[in-house]
Amino acid sequence: MRFFAASPIMSKPVRTRFAPSPTGYLHIGGARTALFAWAYARRHGGTFILRIEDTDVARSTPAAVQAILDGMAWLGLAHDEGPFYQMQRLDRYQEVIGQMLAAGTAYRCYASPEELERMREEQLAKKEKPRYDGRWRPEPDKTLPAPPAGVAPVVRFRNPVDGVVAWDDLVKGRIEIANAELDDLVIARADGTPTYNFCVVVDDWDMGISHVLRGDDHVNNTPRQINILRALGAEVPAYGHLSMILGDDGTKLSKRHGAVSVMQYDEDGYLPEAVLNYLARLGWSHGDDEVFTRDQFVRWFDLEHVTASAAQFNTEKLNWLNAHYLKQADDGRLAGEVASRLARRGVDPEAGPPLERLVALYKDRVGNLNELADALAPFCLVVRPSAELIAVHLTDVARAALKDLRDRLAGCDWQRPVLAQALKDTLAAQALKMPQVAIPLRVVLLGQPQSPAIDAVLEVMGRPGVLARLSTYLD
Repeated sequence: MRFFAASPIMSKPVRTRFAPSPTGYLHIGGARTALFAWAYARRHGGTFILRIEDTDVARSTPAAVQAILDGMAWLGLAHDEGPFYQMQRLDRYQEVIGQMLAAGTAYRCYASPEELERMREEQLAKKEKPRYDGRWRPEPDKTLPAPPAGVAPVVRFRNPVDGVVAWDDLVKGRIEIANAELDDLVIARADGTPTYNFCVVVDDWDMGISHVLRGDDHVNNTPRQINILRALGAEVPAYGHLSMILGDDGTKLSKRHGAVSVMQYDEDGYLPEAVLNYLARLGWSHGDDEVFTRDQFVRWFDLEHVTASAAQFNTEKLNWLNAHYLKQADDGRLAGEVASRLARRGVDPEAGPPLERLVALYKDRVGNLNELADALAPFCLVVRPSAELIAVHLTDVARAALKDLRDRLAGCDWQRPVLAQALKDTLAAQALKMPQVAIPLRVVLLGQPQSPAIDAVLEVMGRPGVLARLSTYLD
């Protein structure tokens, strides 16, 4: 029995690729594949290539291409070569198909769609696996009929009929598929356009791809691609098939638990470093480390610790990571992110105190950038507390205390320790406790009964803003 084996290539430079089809957005599964391929290339001083597999003309769109590029840029996964587009390489595919026809490793098949459907129905009736029966496959002692007039043929790859295709998968271990399970794959349609499995092979060959990391939904494509590479006399790359990602509830990942565009995470207020850190832990681990930088991930990343079992998406952990990175992030950077979000809501970010000071006050209290924008918006708006809040908190006792406080604030130094003392003096003079003054004060200033320490809020809001808002409800 002949044996067709593909072994990992470690002697040549590492060249990985991410090759999405632009038929939709870049989702979490695709982003993780891109991250692992990028990290493997970076870890080994190699090259990361971006390739757009756009031969599905009916479904590929420029908007989807841009969504892929935007998602990659947002995550910081810079490619070294590309992007390459398959539709710009059609002449190359035709050239290779011509070489294969001349070499006898491919042949023209004139079977009509109706013939193929009848063949399939007969095989199913006999409880056989549906497959092409090789009726137009050239053999030494076989006489083929004359090509029917007016029928445009497809081109099929002449797959080996015996032996086994095997490879040592970098994630799943040894995989073997009998050639008897594979029929003769169509590599060019009747209109001449090449098919997915053929284009991938030629691209990987021409681009010198050493390691193919992709989702395990491609496992069934791999033996066909290995056989075509062997027929072309090309080196076979090492393959690693990444497990699927399940949702929080253990079912297939869907839109309701994470299978959305990567850019939706930006819209939802996540930081890219949090999403990247989270993606890295979907099916890979470095001991018990949960939080690490991009540089640490590159230094640590290996395929030995990529699990072959399905990874499970955990929204709570992603949210925890995002809150962690918010706390660590530079205030100026966060201020810029919040400013754009406020502006999109019609809120002027310049209408309140400096956003950097507000960010420093609130970033430990929120889980994402949208929550941060929600918290800072009242500082930039004319606040109108609800009638219910006014009725509950702005009692006669509270009004008297706030007037006392306003008088003290009008002439004091505007520094947090002095403001804190003014509050204490008001409490003492009115015989009240802090919540009896602080909560009404928050309602008047921000339209809500909760905030960070009230003396810190007073300091950052500034004397003119504080006195103006107090006067609105006290005069």
